[in-house]
Amino acid sequence: MISILFAGAVSMVLTLLGTRWAITLLARRGYGQEIRDDGPTSHHTKRGTPTMGGTVFIIATIIGYFAAKLFTMTPPSASALLVLFLFAGMGAVGFLDDFIKIFRQRSLGLRSKAKLAGQTMIAVAFAVLALQFPDERGQSPASPFISFIRDINWLHLWPVLVVIWILLLIAGMSNGVNLADGLDGLATGASMMVFGAYTLICIWQFNQSCATAQGVGAKCYEVRDPHDLAVVAAALTGALFGFLWWNASPAKIFMGDTGSLSLGGALAGFAVMTRTELLVLLLGGLFVIITASVILQVGYFKLTKGRRLFRMAPLHHHFEMLGWEQVNVVIRFWIIQGLCVVIGLGIFYAEWVAG
Repeated sequence: MISILFAGAVSMVLTLLGTRWAITLLARRGYGQEIRDDGPTSHHTKRGTPTMGGTVFIIATIIGYFAAKLFTMTPPSASALLVLFLFAGMGAVGFLDDFIKIFRQRSLGLRSKAKLAGQTMIAVAFAVLALQFPDERGQSPASPFISFIRDINWLHLWPVLVVIWILLLIAGMSNGVNLADGLDGLATGASMMVFGAYTLICIWQFNQSCATAQGVGAKCYEVRDPHDLAVVAAALTGALFGFLWWNASPAKIFMGDTGSLSLGGALAGFAVMTRTELLVLLLGGLFVIITASVILQVGYFKLTKGRRLFRMAPLHHHFEMLGWEQVNVVIRFWIIQGLCVVIGLGIFYAEWVAG
């Protein structure tokens, strides 16, 4: 428990202090956000706000994790390192996208094919590696089964299909968080809730692990390295707490694709490692809703040959167009995300109680 708290505290302090320094540095170099012309007109006032802030919480999370390892003199685990690899790797793709936007002074960065190729390379590498490194009990970080709260025994996949399944999960979650990153603090606050939930889930799985004497029984969890995953989740939660101080309305810095892609990747990584691949659709329910709004808008537009289901997609922009203040949209969407997390944790605990 000490390492979990230590990682969260270190990463939070680093983002509280480091983000302020990053704002000054990025503003001095002119690394400001370009605003799309087809977005809400009220967003044009944000043009020039420093972006690529996700770099700060990526670095803070990694430092927080390894600081906790040094503090407790324990070695890092394969599961934690793989999640950090996915987190940083997806962030690198986003960083390249953000840098091109700034360098070329346009609202679009990497071309869609190049961006997808980068995400695919990182996701496939993660999936393949996650099926390796079995521990002394034969448990690898990832499982060949599709999972809800535990592995679903009748949904066993061949290795190639496991890689495809993990790839789809990573692509879906990373792009879901990316779509949600449209209002000050929205994606940051929502992600913070989900990683806070995963901190609790990993602690619970560690206390009820099949690898320990107290966890032996029908209710135990076959998850490799749950305690170390809790350290990473706590570091991420703390880093986002600190970043939200500067990212809340009016935002002094944006996370950019650097942040949103990395957070979505980490979210999918935790789902894979903790055997909660379908539960994450509820824990990250706001991201699913926002993604669904875009799919529905595009589908309805094509079916009706030009008519729109929402005034603007993603969904948060629809409510802006209805006249809601940005702060009201963010807070109400946070409430929705909070309810999704509470329901998800409730289902997780109820499954354990029911045995």
